[in-house]
Amino acid sequence: MIYKRFIALGDSYTEGLCDEKKHGQYRGWADRVADVLAKAHPDFTYANLAIRGKLVQQVIDEQIAPALDQVTGPETLISFHAGANDVIRPGYKVELVLAQYADAVRRLAASGATIMVFTVLERTGNTGRSAKMWEERFSAFNKNVRAVAIEVGAIVADANEEPAFSDRRFLAFDRLHLNAMGHDRVAQAVLEILDLPFDAGWREPLPPAKLEPKFLRALVTTIWFITFALPWMWRRARGKSSGDGRSCKYPIAIGWPLNLD
Repeated sequence: MIYKRFIALGDSYTEGLCDEKKHGQYRGWADRVADVLAKAHPDFTYANLAIRGKLVQQVIDEQIAPALDQVTGPETLISFHAGANDVIRPGYKVELVLAQYADAVRRLAASGATIMVFTVLERTGNTGRSAKMWEERFSAFNKNVRAVAIEVGAIVADANEEPAFSDRRFLAFDRLHLNAMGHDRVAQAVLEILDLPFDAGWREPLPPAKLEPKFLRALVTTIWFITFALPWMWRRARGKSSGDGRSCKYPIAIGWPLNLD
């Protein structure tokens, strides 16, 4: 399929948080994929409605209707990544979130567009109770993703099939979002799935990491806790989100790539 339009929906993962900035916006894997899609179709357009911090129901309420208004048929590719923010919250309601996710994918698929969904990495390389809970929750979440994808014929980008993604050096300093290198790896994986030109070396593992002194690791963890963990807990305590009051990057499908330089 040569896609004429790409519409990206979701949260920080699809917004591109912590990637390099271009034209004042985080670039992200979706922008990188759009760069290649644009070379395959002379009239290609791209919309990105993703906003950091959004829960599944918020993505449904705020992004699906505008996306469906822009579908032109199977030559429209819609990527949908939502649910991770729900899963990591203390009050996670598994039955509710999985049902919301499945219904959203069914609704998108009913438009006739080509749908791509994503699993979430279950094993991050961390250990302890939190890592075990993460793995258990996302294992169930991913089973739901795969099941509804089979039901509607959606494309699945499965991070758990690629061991290289568990390298924490693909994460930004906040230890949650992808850095530029991580976003590029995801973009290459997606391009391969779509049968488009991609960097064949994206599966290659990074060179062995150098062991940092214990005191330096402790210092970095302390800075991380003060800079990211505490603000995150404070927002949760107040019922706030990092996406509150923010607008998406490209709400209406536009000619791509942008030429603003």
